[in-house]
Amino acid sequence: MSTSAIETASVPIHQSTDAVSTLPNVNVPADMVLIPAGEFQMRSHDIKVHGSEKLVYTVYVDAFYIDKYPVTNAQYKAFLSENRQWQKNNIHENYHNGNYLRTWNRNNYPKGKADHPVVNVSWYTAMAYAQWIGKRLPTESEWEKAARGGLHEKTYPWGDQLNTSMANYGKYIGAPTPIGEYLPNDYGVYDMAGNVWEWCLDEYDRNLHKKLPPRNYDPEANSMSETINNFLSIKTSRVLRGGSWASSPKALQVAYCGAAPPTLTCNSYGFRCVRTVSL
Repeated sequence: MSTSAIETASVPIHQSTDAVSTLPNVNVPADMVLIPAGEFQMRSHDIKVHGSEKLVYTVYVDAFYIDKYPVTNAQYKAFLSENRQWQKNNIHENYHNGNYLRTWNRNNYPKGKADHPVVNVSWYTAMAYAQWIGKRLPTESEWEKAARGGLHEKTYPWGDQLNTSMANYGKYIGAPTPIGEYLPNDYGVYDMAGNVWEWCLDEYDRNLHKKLPPRNYDPEANSMSETINNFLSIKTSRVLRGGSWASSPKALQVAYCGAAPPTLTCNSYGFRCVRTVSL
């Protein structure tokens, strides 16, 4: 884990329209956003009812912090500087598919792209970064709640309309853009649709809705800590959310879910981190 201090700001937790409880003031890390506790309506990404209507189910999620932006090249370089085993020329072949940090020159990201989201990272490397920085990857339900921004039954993080002024998608630009180029959602989280796909903690499960408990859904039978502590031994496909610069509008929908083997790296795959709120 990084030994550098984490800048924080003391702010009250505002009651969201989907929050059902309040918490005392907490110190929110300056690079993160507080997502309030409460229920939200999560839509199944695979199950269809009555032809085209998707199943909707209620999920309760405890409060958590999420990164305002995807992890950048500059942030990832700092991780590599302290963790030689994850550097481009040192990483074990079991943890990537051969294209890890493909555009980097050894441990240097492409010139002028410090504030671009890091791409060509596998789930394993995203997990390793998250542990180093004292965070973790979001669960699928956490990611979707943060992406919805407190809105209900909307297609995208900001509403039901989509155009190229709202997100980077459809190969209109042809590459990832710097973080924060587009407006945030109502929680103040940026780039939750388009730019880069984001790895989640979860194993991909097309029957997600059948295993749903009433509170804080953990897709792996309440084994979040086991997943985090033993992530190098995991082989099953992991969830990807949000779509990317190369995606169709459908993939940018809040409920849309992608999946890939944990070794896969791609020029449209990135990630962001979360942290549990400790009272």
